[in-house]
Amino acid sequence: MSSFRPISISLSPNTERDDIHLALKLFFKPWLWKRGESEEFLEKEFKNYLEIEYAISFNSGRSALLAILKSLDLKENNEILLQAFTCNAAVSPILWASLKPIFIDCDEKTFNIDITNLERTLLETRGKKSKVLMVQHTFGLPAEMDKILEICKKNNLILIEDCAHSLGAEYRGKKVGTFGDVAFFSFSRDKVISSVYGGIVVTNNENLAKKIKEFKEKIGYPSYFWIFQQLLHPVLMNYLILPTYSFLRTGKTLLIIFQWLKVLSKAVHWLEKRGKKPGYFPKRLPNALAILALNQFKKLDKFNQHRKKIAEFYRKELKETSFKLPTESEQIYLRFTIKTSKNLSTDRQAHNIIRKAWQQNILIGDWYTTAIAPHDTKLEKMGYKLGSCSKAEKLAKETFNLPTHINISRKEAEKIVDFLKNIK
Repeated sequence: MSSFRPISISLSPNTERDDIHLALKLFFKPWLWKRGESEEFLEKEFKNYLEIEYAISFNSGRSALLAILKSLDLKENNEILLQAFTCNAAVSPILWASLKPIFIDCDEKTFNIDITNLERTLLETRGKKSKVLMVQHTFGLPAEMDKILEICKKNNLILIEDCAHSLGAEYRGKKVGTFGDVAFFSFSRDKVISSVYGGIVVTNNENLAKKIKEFKEKIGYPSYFWIFQQLLHPVLMNYLILPTYSFLRTGKTLLIIFQWLKVLSKAVHWLEKRGKKPGYFPKRLPNALAILALNQFKKLDKFNQHRKKIAEFYRKELKETSFKLPTESEQIYLRFTIKTSKNLSTDRQAHNIIRKAWQQNILIGDWYTTAIAPHDTKLEKMGYKLGSCSKAEKLAKETFNLPTHINISRKEAEKIVDFLKNIK
């Protein structure tokens, strides 16, 4: 049955045998699910790793961001500047906090915020309502923090770092997440480390940390059933769904059925696609998921070194092709994102390449197919106006990404490269 297992970029990509066995053991120990010492242990590990004063964990990056926004003493409809070419998970907490997202276009080479467009926007509005700049380190490539810090100082902006893609990445020898006033990380199923759901806030600001901790104390833990869903995810995914994924579409059908029956949770709830908040946000990080995150965290350096090696292989093998490869700047390559050439035929454009790859059991990625992903997100509900960020919308049509995670072997990377070299 294992021969039907796809080469996949998502669907619990980081989980190794020890992670799966740990989830399975925890499944039968419900007394460890909610409260325990692991939540605090994880926070200590993050403080030591980043050499930062405060770390406060939550059940998701969304909850972490909402906690930050609720602790900044902002007024209703204050503006939060952020880039397009992102996920609705970065936008929804802004809406939940009754704030206004203002979208800045992105740079076509780095996929990060376009500095020129940011400066122009601030100049045009004079920053009257703009109180916060949220910077995303897209796909593990750090943004231009020197310039961004200058802009924030000049315009009196609070700087939040969105490090959901970039745990372990560095800019000029300093780890991302330590530049801004505050930062948050995500441990969701397809991030740098994965505990299915999870997130953490880090800061050196004592007053802000105090408010975020007070927020955390009020919200409580998610339900036992929600924790049950997350613990079951790596087990079912690796023992049942992935091994049968392409066998008469069995695995894919099972995934849909399990999510429909709510046996497994979805990465993005349908309410989020409309700017609304599911009931399991915001919540504290339950002990069981903190245990999974700790197990992944101890393998962080191994994970990121593997990503870089696979990325180097892709770069070497694809450099003579018509594809445009990502910048060679220092990064951790959460995904290896490439662009199609303008001169390619329609059949060789990004979305068709993804479709053809999936037909060959190579599930390459589609981050992002719209300016705010997933594709069925209601852009108007996000406060995004179509055509306002032309570069982001263009990249959404031209880019696709290759897997770099720990379960992608050199042999599988070779299969991906062969497919791309022979695509017609």
